[in-house]
Amino acid sequence: MSAFDRSSSLLYVGWNQDCSCFATGTTNGFRIYNCEPYRETFRRTFNRGGGIGYVEMLFRCNLLALVGGGSNPRYPPNKVMIWDDHQNKCIGELSFRQRVIAVKLRRDRVVVALLSRVYVYRFSDLALLDQFNTLNNPKGLLALSPSSSSTVLACPSITRGHVRVELYDARKSTLIPAHEAELGALALNESGSRLATCSEKGTLIRIYETHSGAKLRELRRGTERAEIQSLCFSQSNEWVACTSDKGTVHIFSLEESTDPSGVGVGGTGGGQIGVGTGDGGTGGTGTGGGGGTHNLGQAEGGGGKDGGGGQQLKQQQRQQQQTLDLERQSSNVGGGGNKKSGLSFVNKLLPNGFGKYFESEWSYAQVKGIESPSICAFGSEPYTIIIIGRDGSFIRANFREGGEAERLSYNRFLKGEEEELKLAFEGEGGGGGGGGGNEGEGGEGGGD
Repeated sequence: MSAFDRSSSLLYVGWNQDCSCFATGTTNGFRIYNCEPYRETFRRTFNRGGGIGYVEMLFRCNLLALVGGGSNPRYPPNKVMIWDDHQNKCIGELSFRQRVIAVKLRRDRVVVALLSRVYVYRFSDLALLDQFNTLNNPKGLLALSPSSSSTVLACPSITRGHVRVELYDARKSTLIPAHEAELGALALNESGSRLATCSEKGTLIRIYETHSGAKLRELRRGTERAEIQSLCFSQSNEWVACTSDKGTVHIFSLEESTDPSGVGVGGTGGGQIGVGTGDGGTGGTGTGGGGGTHNLGQAEGGGGKDGGGGQQLKQQQRQQQQTLDLERQSSNVGGGGNKKSGLSFVNKLLPNGFGKYFESEWSYAQVKGIESPSICAFGSEPYTIIIIGRDGSFIRANFREGGEAERLSYNRFLKGEEEELKLAFEGEGGGGGGGGGNEGEGGEGGGD
């Protein structure tokens, strides 16, 4: 994802590990928002200025990883600062020779991606545990399973289109040849048992089993090239969704299900928007700190009998373009499964695997009309999805019926300077937070 416009106060947006919150980095601090119900829960403003280009939350506690960003960064862009908002200061840092592209946290690990290298540290003392090379990774593609029951990491390997999966509990590495083109996005489910990938072409999403590397599903976003901006699994592993620069969020079912016509559809059970450019380098470690924690806050049609195979093929060819146009809409007529082509049987009649196009699964539901680069995550209520845009939009939609999802609510978390001053004057967000300390330019309360 390209860097934000310099005129924007927003430098970064990303989810916490269970997508119940999201964090934003701004030109003068960071903010935390709750998703359901939507509200700002906390903000930290650095009065002496300084941009935060990357914010990685640790679930809902007071520990975060911060990286400086923007034209006036608060911290050097080649350092990861472990911030304890309870103590109102940094309690540790990791220094590198090159710019930090991405950071992932879990309670026992800190993982840092540079342009062509990944480092893994123990959270408690920031001791270096692992490191390996990757292909150039300017997007900071990196995924870390949040579940305490398993430790799985996924990132680009040194081969184009391949994903390296580290299964630390099994002491095993898996190399998955996911795509022929360069990777465009990747995501792990909560346990790390499933991996979703797409290439820079953005037309297909593939689902893999991480332990064996076996491909489980192939899902089609569309036929035209697109930049996939985020990929995510639902907590239940029933769904996977993606956002793209085409302005549509696509939602795919991963369930074993049968659509209304009785045709079975097989199945099996993370983002962020930010600034990410730089070079790889050698990592270094800092010293960790202590302190307690507190909350921050469709139907597949069968071919009828035909007296002549040649006539049948001609009819199929005449219908092909019409079918392609319909499938580009990726709409679904209710039911439990993804849409499949009505001409999937053509695969048997066409040479060199060309017919595999007709076997792809199209999205079950879509959220359309997204006007800016965005990330998405599934809500806590069934059939809900949340989309956060770089323009400061917060959209919540219901996709139960399939097809175009119903928008349930819309909010704006990014406001102009005049709006911010007006809201502050009117007392939006409640009481202020504590200042003082080494970094202590005050926190401001959020919420209702």
